[in-house]
Amino acid sequence: MPVIAALHGVTYGAGMQLALGADIRIAAPDTQLSIMETRWGLIPDMGLTKLLPGLMRADQALELILSARVVDATEAQTLGLVTRLSDDPLAAARDTARAIAARSPEATRGAKALVRAAWPGSDEQLALEARLQAAIIGSPNQMEAVMAGMQKRAATFT
Repeated sequence: MPVIAALHGVTYGAGMQLALGADIRIAAPDTQLSIMETRWGLIPDMGLTKLLPGLMRADQALELILSARVVDATEAQTLGLVTRLSDDPLAAARDTARAIAARSPEATRGAKALVRAAWPGSDEQLALEARLQAAIIGSPNQMEAVMAGMQKRAATFT
């Protein structure tokens, strides 16, 4: 079944990655999104490398990943991270769900499978993501990134 995310407020790091796992993302105009992992000395995980290629260009994804820049909902929609904007994203998500539920379940399942199979992003990318993250997490530089962030100071990397 399709998954519809209603986004409002701050959608950072893992929250953004969970939202990107939804098939449809409806955001309030004041929603802020960011891929924050590099701020904490990590790389994005949770399937981001499988999800982003179907949503946005590689250079745009790399800029957001490397900078940990916060984008507003309007820019997120332009980049392909948000499907559409709504002043009431939860109501819009429920309306969308009702419209989809009124369609043939076989057609809905088939359409979702077809789109997922046709867009880029592979299981090999997920395996690479896991290997790279395992090598980074808990390392001295990753811990320094966390400590510097918590202490609101510039990090000193080795």
